[in-house]
Amino acid sequence: MDPTDPIARTSETSPADTDEAAAARDRSAAARKVRTFPQGPGVYLMKDAVGRVIYVGKAKNLRSRAGSYFLKAAAEDRRTAELVREIRDIDFLEAESEVDALLLESRLIKDVQPRFNSDLKDDKTFPYLQITTHEDYPRVEFTRTPRQKGVKLYGPFTSAGSLRGAIVVLQRIFKFRTCTLDIDATDEQWRWFRPCLLASIGQCTAPCNLRISKDDYRKDINRLKTFLDGGKKQLLADMHREMLEASKALEFERAARLRDEIRLLETLDQRGDLEEHVQPEVFLVDPKKGLAGLEKVLGLAKPPRVIEGVDIAHLAGNETVASLVQFIDGLPFKPGYKRYRIKTVDGIDDFRSIHEVVSRRFARLAREGASPPDILLIDGGKGQLSAALDALESLGIEAPCVISLAKREEEVFLPGRSEPLRLSRDSYSLRLLEYVRDEAHRFAQHYHHLLRGKRTLDG
Repeated sequence: MDPTDPIARTSETSPADTDEAAAARDRSAAARKVRTFPQGPGVYLMKDAVGRVIYVGKAKNLRSRAGSYFLKAAAEDRRTAELVREIRDIDFLEAESEVDALLLESRLIKDVQPRFNSDLKDDKTFPYLQITTHEDYPRVEFTRTPRQKGVKLYGPFTSAGSLRGAIVVLQRIFKFRTCTLDIDATDEQWRWFRPCLLASIGQCTAPCNLRISKDDYRKDINRLKTFLDGGKKQLLADMHREMLEASKALEFERAARLRDEIRLLETLDQRGDLEEHVQPEVFLVDPKKGLAGLEKVLGLAKPPRVIEGVDIAHLAGNETVASLVQFIDGLPFKPGYKRYRIKTVDGIDDFRSIHEVVSRRFARLAREGASPPDILLIDGGKGQLSAALDALESLGIEAPCVISLAKREEEVFLPGRSEPLRLSRDSYSLRLLEYVRDEAHRFAQHYHHLLRGKRTLDG
């Protein structure tokens, strides 16, 4: 056969070569298509060779975010490489704000169930927004372990940070509670209860002090549900009508509140980056009950005052960062937060990274003559706990109470115990540990995003 004959060369081309060439052409066409996307918020939908949606993502800037999947780094990153290989087409849906995009993404993931939205969880459960339905004053919660009864669930969401930020933004509008108090609307003793910071900054109507009736509070919750279900336009129309009716009835305070809520809803696109709204200062659990619970379940001599949490994050698979957060009396103490760039570990090795962070933290405390925390909480399981204990042993430092919290089953691992401690999902002690762990994770991820952005700019 003549190798110069074009017909002969074509006949020798393997089907795999033809398929790969066609795939490359489709990806190139999708990359060009992304350049026509708007630069506002919305949702993008990745499709495979037969047109199935295989991944749904939200974006503050559709063109920029969707375009990042067609860069060389995405094809090489272990978390996105398989997805990138299967992309043949991409579409988008615009949203009015990042909050709207977050909710639209959640609804699409639930309805379409794209394969890669499940595969890219990185062994972590998706977060949900949970509204209790059995209480006099329903509360709104962030959770990774949703209840099966007594709640209205929204999710799953792909970003814990964005969901937390959205809850804060929506709370400014609908003024719902996020605390875990068991409020009885018929118990007059609640009128002497001191509300938390959220009431004083106008972000909660303080049902804990019975400042709002059960019916009026439920109206706010129903408005929130309407918004979360995608009925924003109808909700705004209903609120405009209610505002006019209140004004005609000379209920000017109610009319003014509705006016302010309408304005906030209409300007959601001006709220900025959702993760910037996360407010760790506002506690999501009862700190005193959480500390008392930890004293009991961990066998401590007294309630712990200082808890520090450590988490690890990876930058594009080859650079590791860590966070340390500090809680005092069950509340976040932001001046005590620390960030670390891991210096002694190449590649991904969470155990050695934890060893380095704990060594650096406690070596500094020893140099400064400062007291160690009452509890050191490590994000992870047995291996991560062992790494922290080895670090303390290598320093010759007597360990404080060191424990780890594994995400999947929320199991607590303690030194010298082969089996984990399984706390009740509703216990105040577990909620406090989850709060510390999630705050450490949020702080580590925020540092990761900062470095990733700097790397992009430097490149």
